[in-house]
Amino acid sequence: MVSGHSLAELEAAAELVHRTLPLTPQFHWPLLSQRAGCEVWVKHENHTPLGAFKVRGGLVYMDWLRQEHPHVTGVITATRGNHGQSVAFAARQFGVRAKIVVPHGNSREKNAAMRALGAELIEHGHDFQAASEHAAQLAETYSLHRVPSFHPLLVRGVASYALEFFRGCRALDAVYVPVGMGSGICGLMAARDALGLKTEIIGVVSRGAPAYALSFAAGHPVATERADTFVDGVACRQPDALAVEAICRGAARVIQVSDAEVAAAMCALYQDTHNLAEPAVAAAFAGLMQEREQMKHRKVGVVLTGANLDLEVFREVLNSCPDESAKRLVWQQTR
Repeated sequence: MVSGHSLAELEAAAELVHRTLPLTPQFHWPLLSQRAGCEVWVKHENHTPLGAFKVRGGLVYMDWLRQEHPHVTGVITATRGNHGQSVAFAARQFGVRAKIVVPHGNSREKNAAMRALGAELIEHGHDFQAASEHAAQLAETYSLHRVPSFHPLLVRGVASYALEFFRGCRALDAVYVPVGMGSGICGLMAARDALGLKTEIIGVVSRGAPAYALSFAAGHPVATERADTFVDGVACRQPDALAVEAICRGAARVIQVSDAEVAAAMCALYQDTHNLAEPAVAAAFAGLMQEREQMKHRKVGVVLTGANLDLEVFREVLNSCPDESAKRLVWQQTR
């Protein structure tokens, strides 16, 4: 079970996280609110030391590993970037070696960040799923503990950002969050339920990688053959069964956005807040913009989950959205 975390359990995980990390802020941005037609609050997980919420789950998972399996000296995982940085960061905190498997063509800057945290980087496969399968093989070959991409302990750690958000910004009607492997949205749902709130949680995925949206609609995991999107943080084609179960039970819906909508959202977030938003992050705001008519005059949260964005990609995005009229046109055409 992923949901059903007690408030005491989430509080204990948050206390552990905050021994290492400060609380991140949540801000109301008037320009974003004007653009979206509702009161928009942004949870700035891009202000963690790694620029993403994933580090929270890594700390909680690694603390459990040290206590329950003290003989483990090495771990391995697969990633497109944020999860790998989380594992590398936490492994260094607890004195454990980390191997990280990434697909070929992964973000150069994310790769450099993981190496800087002391991880051994291994490139394999054409996408995340291929890298994940290779990590499983290497775990057996080298007798390494494999850190999964989704796990209840990761959710418990990640939920610390949701506790901060819900307590720092009262009475949110809805929160939009991107769905990669599921810890971010499940952390929100766990905190919401533990606090007894009624906030709608809306997951957002790319149309080029719709596995979690298809799974939500079907009520069970639905894999896809491909994940064709530049939104690498949500480029999943094999959903986690536990995550799907929790999302089906606790999310209001999972919507799909186009790459063009994401690019427009990246430009908007930079222009209105002067924060860099990686594509997966911008997907959440793109989801809100897609549903702005039904969210009109409501109080809505958006999770700015990470800022791990290669300069080259950001330059291309800025060139694709040169002015406000272009962004408005994209959203009009994709409604």
